[in-house]
Amino acid sequence: MQAPVCLVENRSNHQLDVNPEALEILSKITQPVVVVAIVGMYRTGKSYLMNKLAGQRKGFTLGSTIQSQTKGIWMWCIPHPSQPGYTLVLLDTEGLGDMEKGDSRHDSWIFSLAILLSSIFVYNSKGVIDQYALEKLQYVTELTERIRVSSQPSANGVEDSKEFVSFFPDFLWAVRDFILDLELDGRHISEDEYLERALKLQKGDHPDAQMLNLPRKCIRQFFPSRKCFTFSFPAPPKLVGHLDKLGEDHLYPDFVRQANNFCTYIFQNSKIKTLQGGILVNGLATLVKTYVDTIRSGNVPCLENAVLVLAQIENAAAVKTASTHYATLMEQRVQLPTGTLLELLEAHGLCEREALQLFMQRSFRDEKQKFQRELAVPTRGWEMGRSTNQSARGMGCQKDLGSNLSSPTLLCDLGQVT
Repeated sequence: MQAPVCLVENRSNHQLDVNPEALEILSKITQPVVVVAIVGMYRTGKSYLMNKLAGQRKGFTLGSTIQSQTKGIWMWCIPHPSQPGYTLVLLDTEGLGDMEKGDSRHDSWIFSLAILLSSIFVYNSKGVIDQYALEKLQYVTELTERIRVSSQPSANGVEDSKEFVSFFPDFLWAVRDFILDLELDGRHISEDEYLERALKLQKGDHPDAQMLNLPRKCIRQFFPSRKCFTFSFPAPPKLVGHLDKLGEDHLYPDFVRQANNFCTYIFQNSKIKTLQGGILVNGLATLVKTYVDTIRSGNVPCLENAVLVLAQIENAAAVKTASTHYATLMEQRVQLPTGTLLELLEAHGLCEREALQLFMQRSFRDEKQKFQRELAVPTRGWEMGRSTNQSARGMGCQKDLGSNLSSPTLLCDLGQVT
């Protein structure tokens, strides 16, 4: 992609819509994806960091006024800079707390979608990590109300945080315009230590203490993998609103170093997007559409349902790919008439085995073997192939087997393949 496109649009009626152009782009991705989503209050410089990850000064819109620039969720797909064969998907989200929106529920859904779609989640804020900053992260306390793991609710109606951990992304807190010295009791501390100290639970059982601890507990429980980066001011105040026009030689050296360290960490440590059970996600089109359609219908996105929808689509494609592969192999390896029926049977067995292996590599969640049976039932195509072979041998002529086996399904189930 040469430039970002809108993935999830924020309509004037506060409805979320998926952009068909973006879905088409995602549907063509066949590689594993690393998905980086950034979320934070509006006018905090989120888009600059995402452009930096893309290796560009321009792309995601930057602004210099009090008005929020990014609306909805914007997407930029690029080859992964350090992992060949992977695609890096960057998701820039509209700023939280924008006064022009006036609907906090919309912010909660944007926050939840970023969690659901990403493999590393960047929360961007300004200043320091204090109680005020933690209160701004109220959305993390609402995740159990906005996301469900299973289509069947638990006995007490509350899902265990361990269920969320199994598919939640890694968490990275980017603190912008940070001016404090990272020192504690006369010794230097790391950015990660600074974050963990800020997330330390307050003592006491008083309701006020419990309220103060709620965002801390949610971050600690939902995101066991946590990282922090602090950034100093990027440039003199009069230039800050024009970062997309400035080369690195016009930025403060400390900021350049910090931004480079941030990008290096993302490239080297961000994980591939997976679902429950370690299922790799290559292309996010189905997930995006399923989640947004669910939100539009007034329901809560459910990971289990999304996986089932994805499995139906992927398994049907796996059947088609394996069938085509089988027909191609038979056409390449068999020339009618064969000397004996045994030769035809042996060729069929070898081609069938390869096709089944291809199907198993791509398919998932086919517990009832519905799609596998589409490959395993004796078919008219195979019987026609045998008849063609017998006729060709009888007449002493050759026919094109491929035309008779163009849509085969296979004879044996997986248990018979050795």
